[in-house]
Amino acid sequence: MKPTQSNKNKSGIQPNAVYSRKEAADALGVSLSTLKKLIDQGYLQVSQPPGMRRVFIKGSSILQMLDQTVVTVVNSQEQSKKAI
Repeated sequence: MKPTQSNKNKSGIQPNAVYSRKEAADALGVSLSTLKKLIDQGYLQVSQPPGMRRVFIKGSSILQMLDQTVVTVVNSQEQSKKAI
């Protein structure tokens, strides 16, 4: 079944789906170690099937993190000028 506009957003993350750590890290633009820190600090909700070591991150949790995240880009030339 192909996702419709109503259940799929621009990032491609579906709120009712679960994603691997790699998929979640890619969607959030962070490393796997940063993703682990976000999970450990309670920023991302995970599910772990009984008897498995793997954890899955809930799509709704990824979307919530994307909505709350603000990225500031600093131009390296501007940074150099400030240092002078």
